[in-house]
Amino acid sequence: MTDTTMRLRVLHTNDIHSHFEHMPSIASIIRTQRAEAGEDHTLTLDIGDHIDRVHPATEGTQGRANIAVLNAIGYDAVTLGNNEGLTLQPEILSRRYGEEAAFPVVLANMPEMASGTHPAWAIPYHIVVKSGIRVGLIGVTAPFAEFYNLLGWDVRDAVETVRRLSRELRPQVDVLVVMSHLGIRSDERMAAEIEGIDLILGGHTHHLIEEPLRIGRTAVCAAGKFGQYVGVVDLELDSASREIRKVESRVLASVTGEEAGDITSLISSYSEQASRVLDREVVRLDRPLSVDWYGESQLGNVLAAGLRRRTGAEIGLVNAGQLLGGPLQGSVTAGRLLELCPSPINPCRMKLTGAQLLRALEESLLPEYMDKPLYGYGFRGKVLGTLCVDGMTIDYDPQGEPGAKIHSVFVGTEPLEPARAYTVGTIDMFTFGIGYLSISEGTERKFYLPEFLRDVLLKQLHDKAVLQDSSRLRWIPLDARRSTS
Repeated sequence: MTDTTMRLRVLHTNDIHSHFEHMPSIASIIRTQRAEAGEDHTLTLDIGDHIDRVHPATEGTQGRANIAVLNAIGYDAVTLGNNEGLTLQPEILSRRYGEEAAFPVVLANMPEMASGTHPAWAIPYHIVVKSGIRVGLIGVTAPFAEFYNLLGWDVRDAVETVRRLSRELRPQVDVLVVMSHLGIRSDERMAAEIEGIDLILGGHTHHLIEEPLRIGRTAVCAAGKFGQYVGVVDLELDSASREIRKVESRVLASVTGEEAGDITSLISSYSEQASRVLDREVVRLDRPLSVDWYGESQLGNVLAAGLRRRTGAEIGLVNAGQLLGGPLQGSVTAGRLLELCPSPINPCRMKLTGAQLLRALEESLLPEYMDKPLYGYGFRGKVLGTLCVDGMTIDYDPQGEPGAKIHSVFVGTEPLEPARAYTVGTIDMFTFGIGYLSISEGTERKFYLPEFLRDVLLKQLHDKAVLQDSSRLRWIPLDARRSTS
């Protein structure tokens, strides 16, 4: 009998975030699955956020290590996540994906602002033929327009982009796949609203879908986060009608895979290159600077002062949990600064009323806020921590009732006025409604890209006046105030 079935295996990863420790196992799993199905029957895709500058091998090579691994594993196509698009400047993206990548970048909703066209290294959609099956790929990334515009990108509505391209691409292909770095809610919406999509491979919200989520004709799949899983989707098509008969999916834990030795060696080589870059001294300190998540510290004051200065604000405000480890002393290398302040978070200026500031300051004295664990939104720390400030002083009673510990606040030499709006230099993380919620209510926001907090901190560490001032108390316990009066 003649076999009337055409088969395609789609392998997918997402949100690996530079977890290089899993990449050798991922490579082994992909190669095994590819060998089982056959090279010409297998399509291998990454759905973005492979790169994360928290990892020394990524930071020290500006993402070259990640691209080399993707090349060596043999990915057929990738799309970008916000960790690529927002933390790498356009010229670096062009080098990595335009000059070094051995695969197409499928990215439909991120044209250049200046030209209105897609960059030379990206295409809005891609048609690949696997064993006679025409597969259409559409790639989209989360549209953080306020941030992307500052880097020269005109990021557009992703769902509408997919809707338009699906109508164009559907008649040309047998299988239509959306590579979606948008998050599960957007994936569900596309599946429900847009006709003709066979498969959505998702990312961004780190969701794990162990069996396909079926919405109409569309199967929605995702492989979690950090390289813990590889997704496998098996499709069967009728060879005459080209209609899909069956969709099955599963995820394979990367810990179950043997490690591919060539990928281990490749990562080791790039890690050595990165170490040479990160071992360079960037500043030398005459005295140690302390860090404290639960109270005032010199480095916390330095960072708050840096945000105030960078944004030209009256007040500087940042959570102490941005700083990991301490003290900082002696010869400080680029790698040590990365360890101390790993988050790809940007400065931000906004207006907050005195009442909003007071609420955030009171909350920052509560254990449930200091110990609050945070995930995502660029944060690479452990807990929120208390608030570090500059441009203000706070008289407070450590033993006071929760929510009523603060007795007085001065901005400069003037008492804080509840109804007045103050300009505050802080961090973009707070604008997403996490941490101190009253800060997320700020208005007239302005973001500063491409600087990270560690860039702001480094500039301050070269300023001897700022370092001298960092020992001055901003938070003054009432008993300390009484003892000096």
